[in-house]
Amino acid sequence: MKPDIDDIEQARRRLQGLVRETPMIHSEALDRTFGAEIFLKPENLQKTGSFKIRGAYNRIAALTPEEAARGVIAASAGNHGQALAFAASRAAVRATIVMPRTAAIAKVEATRRYGQEVVLDGADYPEARDAADEIRARTGALFVDAYDDPFVIAGQGTVGCEITDSLKPDFVIVPVGGGGLIAGIAQALKSRAPNAVLIGVEAAGSPQLSASLAADAPTAVARPVDTIADGLATGRLGALPFALIRGRIGRVVTVDDFEIGEAVLLMLERRKLLTEGAGAAAMAGALKIKNDLRGKRVVIVISGGNIDINLLDRIIGHGMVQAGRLARMAVTMRDRPGELARLLSIISAAGINVRSIDHNRTRLDVPIGGARVMLELETNGPEQIRAIVARLGECGYRVDVDSGI
Repeated sequence: MKPDIDDIEQARRRLQGLVRETPMIHSEALDRTFGAEIFLKPENLQKTGSFKIRGAYNRIAALTPEEAARGVIAASAGNHGQALAFAASRAAVRATIVMPRTAAIAKVEATRRYGQEVVLDGADYPEARDAADEIRARTGALFVDAYDDPFVIAGQGTVGCEITDSLKPDFVIVPVGGGGLIAGIAQALKSRAPNAVLIGVEAAGSPQLSASLAADAPTAVARPVDTIADGLATGRLGALPFALIRGRIGRVVTVDDFEIGEAVLLMLERRKLLTEGAGAAAMAGALKIKNDLRGKRVVIVISGGNIDINLLDRIIGHGMVQAGRLARMAVTMRDRPGELARLLSIISAAGINVRSIDHNRTRLDVPIGGARVMLELETNGPEQIRAIVARLGECGYRVDVDSGI
């Protein structure tokens, strides 16, 4: 079964009153950044924190009585598991969610709070999926695929209907893991906005979309998949999503973890929206091709906001580095009273904040009578970094900037 617009509209009726119709957010600040008319579709504000509740609830609502009695099982890096656990609990259906042992603690605990069984198995999503398949074979539970299922895809397609209810876009930019979201949106756009160009954004550490399009067949990528966007780290594109998006994607953009981190930071600063790595991927893709979006009406789908706080700290750090907002440097100076205060006063006078400092006078590569100070500085961009390095040099300090922070 290939879901079409009628299936998507049926899913929309099933979800009415249970799933939020997330707003279309227009941002003048982002308009100026892109030179385009930018709208955000913030599914991070959705119930369970991502778009996944749409497909999961539609799938549970379509179960036959016999299927509901058997229970359901799924593999998930987090968002699909949370959504399915929530939907199954609402329908009094037993669910087992298999998550990789590396899954974010916040996502594991959130899934457990919905009252269903959570099994941790496998180092990544593909291995967790293999483990779920073994449990399915043993228990007879119905496997609910996160993306390769017509009911799930139809549910995700309701995002596309909500977009076209508000406007007719020139471009719709969507993050891609297994392909369920972009497949559903593609079907909605085909009927409601056929001239809109669909852009898929994949993670460099899990590039199954570009690999599948190049092979003209749904393709798995080599393990292990490795990206901070765990929601995109499926390692393969679904067969049904591939059939639905084949020939309908205008462009594929591949973004790395640094670019994703920069997008997370931008969303926090400009829109006060907390997104996970996968949730910010479409924004990262849009930033990468912003010159091609000038003068156009662009919708960027923010797919989710369920992020581990420890990972968020690292993502912000990487994003700040990518944007030139964080710099680490080693300063060699004489070791005498007042010298450290003088160094810090020069940095303070430049309007730069010191994030961390380490003063070491016993290193073997430091002259006797000298000291090496490691500084981590919060700056307002690359120009300020260059300016403070030049200023410290003028004041007699030797400065080595760590470009690989």
